[in-house]
Amino acid sequence: MNSKLKVNSMQDNTLDMNMLGWGLRWETAFAELKLEDAEPGRIVAGHGHKYRVITKRGEGWAELSGKLQHELPDRSDYPAVGDWVALRYFSDGEKDGMIHGILPRSSRISRRAAGSVPVEQMIAANVDVLLLVAALNLDFNLRRLERYLVMAWNSGASPVILLSKADLCEDPAHFVRETENIAPGVPVIAVSAAQDQGREELEALLQPGMTIALTGSSGAGKSTILNWLANEEVQLTQDIRESDSRGRHTTTHREMFVLPQGAVMIDTPGMRELQLWNDAGGGWSEAFNDIEELAAQCRFGDCLHEREAGCSVQEAVNSGELDRKRLDNYRKTRRELKFQASKERQRQRNDRRTTGKKEAPRGKGEQRRRFEQQME
Repeated sequence: MNSKLKVNSMQDNTLDMNMLGWGLRWETAFAELKLEDAEPGRIVAGHGHKYRVITKRGEGWAELSGKLQHELPDRSDYPAVGDWVALRYFSDGEKDGMIHGILPRSSRISRRAAGSVPVEQMIAANVDVLLLVAALNLDFNLRRLERYLVMAWNSGASPVILLSKADLCEDPAHFVRETENIAPGVPVIAVSAAQDQGREELEALLQPGMTIALTGSSGAGKSTILNWLANEEVQLTQDIRESDSRGRHTTTHREMFVLPQGAVMIDTPGMRELQLWNDAGGGWSEAFNDIEELAAQCRFGDCLHEREAGCSVQEAVNSGELDRKRLDNYRKTRRELKFQASKERQRQRNDRRTTGKKEAPRGKGEQRRRFEQQME
């Protein structure tokens, strides 16, 4: 871990796990695993089949036990950054060990991985606050933010929108108002690391023991925000193309850092495109809550909000109360989530049909392709 870890005043120089978010809730869940001689740890980063994990002894390396690998049904059930795990050290005095259990997640931030086969790709786990970062430049896009809000509400984390690079915008307040219109009840903060703008509002979220994650498009300034809050360069950054304000991937993997304010922050690679995974948490209705409230006032319960008489949604569009582009995105994301759900149900049916049958061995090339797709 690049950021400096504080240790408590105990004589054995062990790490205070409370600063990583450990508490009674996790103690109870850990005890329920009933794994003797195991110690709790938190996943800092994943590197293929190896994981960087922090325990009371400090940072070390760990891998999954064969038994646990066999018990995990999907790749998304494998440890993700932010997960709490039960680890047995290889020997006394060592920091490395074997992972024998994973504690139930309080939140799970995920998306659909690229490819034709529906696969859930974990981004981070056990996040309290998810910072959705959008830069105030030519790449600013309200429709994209709506998609991120669906993901955030589905995750179980509380969303906060950060409008970064406010120093590059002549009227940040205008964009704050526009963003608040599509995100009722969600805090919206305009920040500028270059001018130290918005730091006080942002640091109010960084309470000791809290887990904060950054997500957003490439070039939005996530790593810059992390370095700004950490008061040191813990993540590399690079300039974006001035012609279209698009960035390249600076952060290549998910990683957790301890901030001097006492919170931990997870930085994630920028996304070129966000494919939604599912709507199990009701994120779509939450993200488009204003439209759902209008729809409840329609004359007909099965109103499609197109040309039906007594449609409150269309009346709001015609009066200017509702942006037609927002309504279009409401429909588009609903179709996408329904299609994704049908694909996942089909996959589950196929899996049930093959239960008990020996799967044909795949070639090494196919195994590698599927693994890289899921880890992308």
